[in-house]
Amino acid sequence: MDRNAYNIELFSAVPNFIIDDINRYGKIVEFYKNMPAMNSDDTMRYFYFIIEGRIKVYQFNFETSKEQTIKILSRGDMFDVVVLMDDKPHEVVTQAYEDTKALRIPIDKVREWIDSNKDFRKLFFRYVANEMRNLEELATDLSLLDTSSRFIKLLLKNFDPSTAKLKLIHDLPHEELASLIGTVRHVVNRHIQELKKDGSLEVERKKIKLNNIAKLIDRLQLK
Repeated sequence: MDRNAYNIELFSAVPNFIIDDINRYGKIVEFYKNMPAMNSDDTMRYFYFIIEGRIKVYQFNFETSKEQTIKILSRGDMFDVVVLMDDKPHEVVTQAYEDTKALRIPIDKVREWIDSNKDFRKLFFRYVANEMRNLEELATDLSLLDTSSRFIKLLLKNFDPSTAKLKLIHDLPHEELASLIGTVRHVVNRHIQELKKDGSLEVERKKIKLNNIAKLIDRLQLK
């Protein structure tokens, strides 16, 4: 397949031999809506590049029934960089939000690319650095911000100015939004009602639409 056929920006910058390896060793796999995606056994053997769709990566405490979403994988994301780097099982849970396609590559082949090609290595570590920043921000927000501030930050972070719409989280149920900010559904419901009253957002057909970005930013700065 041509490098553009995978619809992943990363592959536009890698050398031809990596595209040849992808065509030789790669396989497009599908994960279906609301079903588990990759497990720890899979990620010990394979590395994944998301082509389309969304997959939730999360931790779940069976004693308390509490859930914390770590990341939503979407087009262009890689998984699992932790296993790729330390070669140890990574015990997280994954679930497809919608029908999702991913390119699956033997993990040792991806390690070869990192070792042998500086262009891919540079792209890979830039991605890892961005993931580390996101996790640091999540940990800091969970520790230092109240749930209202965390919810507003979540909305602003996922707002796409080019379309004036939310991305990734636009159609998620309230319990999933709650899992992203470390709280529960009724708390998110309360924050949505507060923001509806002041005209910052509205809900149409169970989808959140932001009406006043400036007001949301002001709310965040005043806290």
